[in-house]
Amino acid sequence: QVQLVESGGGSVQAGGSLRLSCLASGYSYNYVMGWFRQAPGKEREGVASIATDMRAIYTDSVKGRFTISKDNAKNTLYLQMNTLKPEDTAMYYCAARPFRGYYLAPNLSPAPYEYWGQGTQVTVSS
Repeated sequence: QVQLVESGGGSVQAGGSLRLSCLASGYSYNYVMGWFRQAPGKEREGVASIATDMRAIYTDSVKGRFTISKDNAKNTLYLQMNTLKPEDTAMYYCAARPFRGYYLAPNLSPAPYEYWGQGTQVTVSS
């Protein structure tokens, strides 16, 4: 059973930075990994996703400010968030999408992801 545990959230002022981490355990397949966020009253949205070949994609609102990465030796997924804005305020979740086969492209849609962490809150004040 895959378990994902996020950390690194907090409260910062606009323009600040945070780095989220997601420690994964229980892996037995290949996975596409992703970061998602959900603000109160809004749908969960994909922020960034990374494939096994390290190819990454981002939602338009975070391009140039956020960077997704992973350290396979540490089983850890990261999201470096710079130049944070109040509209980035949300609960952030990491997720894993298992697959068999050679390759699966990164994906920002929440639906295909099978495993989710409990979330970490990010609050950006103006």
